Amino acid sequence: MIPVSVVTGFLGAGKTTLLRRVLADPAWADSAVIVNEFGEVPLDHELLAASEEVLVNVSTGCLCCVVRTDLTATLMDLARRRASGELPAYRRVLIETSGLADPAPILHALMTDAAVAETHRLCAVVTLVDALHGAAALDRHPEARRQAMLADRILVTKPDLGDAAALGAVLAGINPDAPLRAAAHGAVEPGWLFAPGSPIPLPGPEARHSAGLGSIVIEREAPVPALALTLWMQALAEHCGARLLRLKGLVALAEEPARPMVVHAIQHVVHPPDWLERWPGGDRRTRIVLIGQGIPRHFPVRLLAAIEAEVAGSLR
Repeated sequence: MIPVSVVTGFLGAGKTTLLRRVLADPAWADSAVIVNEFGEVPLDHELLAASEEVLVNVSTGCLCCVVRTDLTATLMDLARRRASGELPAYRRVLIETSGLADPAPILHALMTDAAVAETHRLCAVVTLVDALHGAAALDRHPEARRQAMLADRILVTKPDLGDAAALGAVLAGINPDAPLRAAAHGAVEPGWLFAPGSPIPLPGPEARHSAGLGSIVIEREAPVPALALTLWMQALAEHCGARLLRLKGLVALAEEPARPMVVHAIQHVVHPPDWLERWPGGDRRTRIVLIGQGIPRHFPVRLLAAIEAEVAGSLR
């Protein structure tokens, strides 16, 4: 039987950071990963692809809204390719859900599909909640509460940026049976995270999203000047505020286009950029995904164009 664990958590909770750390552990590198994202351009799988793990991207939208046979077909195809030698003999499957996903349909698929049940077993549901924005997400978004309610284990991330103890008390009220820890940058033992969980009551299959949620994608060939990028991200955070649930992207910087800059922003907070040593795959275009509520679709692109023009004019 192949153990399957689900890693969930609201936007910006640190799921990809956690998985990168887990997969860097030699004892856990033999994992197959299924990544799903809310948006038209997948990025999380690009950030994970620097590892040697098997990677499958399910890019049909939010995983909680995908027909359940899509996930089961993916799992069975992986198992078939594993048995035939097309793929390495991975020992487990880790499913990273979209930050907007209600995990219930995934659990339904894993628990009720006969073919999957013959070859796979649900091991654990791990929910990440960040100490900075987690309390607000739990209060405003039913998806975040469902993620916490269905967890076998809860990891409070970014404890240095918020009141982890107060958030822990809120989470204990939502799911008193789930063991809880706090850890920065995914620094927690995988053996604790993915230990087999206790049985969970099977929830209803319906998946709900908060009203007005949407994704905006920016793709461009031309590299972005560093100053323009900095000013644009600051302006977005200031103008959109709490409506900017998440921004993430791979950016070709004009000053150093040979390797991608990784950018993140969550609501009012713009995180310091990170760098990858190389572009994952052959696509070297800038790709940025914004997930927000009530943000006009063309606003981010037009704002970037205006800031670029202003920066270029100031340099003449």
